[in-house]
Amino acid sequence: MDNFSWEKKFLTTFKSSIEKYRSGDQNLDKFFSDKDLKYFNSIGYKPREFFDFVEDYCDIGAPSIETAILIAAARRDYFYTIQKKEISTNEITSKDLPSRDSKLGDISWLPRIITKARAKLRGELHPDVMYSCQGDMNFLQTHNIHPADFLRVVWAAGEDDNQIISYVKNE
Repeated sequence: MDNFSWEKKFLTTFKSSIEKYRSGDQNLDKFFSDKDLKYFNSIGYKPREFFDFVEDYCDIGAPSIETAILIAAARRDYFYTIQKKEISTNEITSKDLPSRDSKLGDISWLPRIITKARAKLRGELHPDVMYSCQGDMNFLQTHNIHPADFLRVVWAAGEDDNQIISYVKNE
């Protein structure tokens, strides 16, 4: 894989996937070529993650292509530097997520999005769980935080939730 311009392949694949999705081809099992799957694997991405961003882009216009690339960059950086290109076999399901009304630092949704962000960084989200779903986007927009920035804050904080609370509260 061309590490120098990996994002160009991401963008090309994203744009061609938009066209494919809009033409009515929306069967995930047959959506991506073997070449696409090999590329996703090389950046630590799951096909469903990519497909969900394409689907949401086509259906509701968000996240933007630029946001999708920035989120992918955070995941890819974590995959390369922390995981040393080793794909995790662990998987976080919806049952593993804190409830939607749970709070941390008196902030609703924060425990849920932290859990999802950590799993996203590690490539451990079950295909039915999406980082940057509409609930996540509502939380991030309310707190004026870009989804990729939140991933990097969670990465930098490690297991120290207080650092994340301070960031979200703009302290």
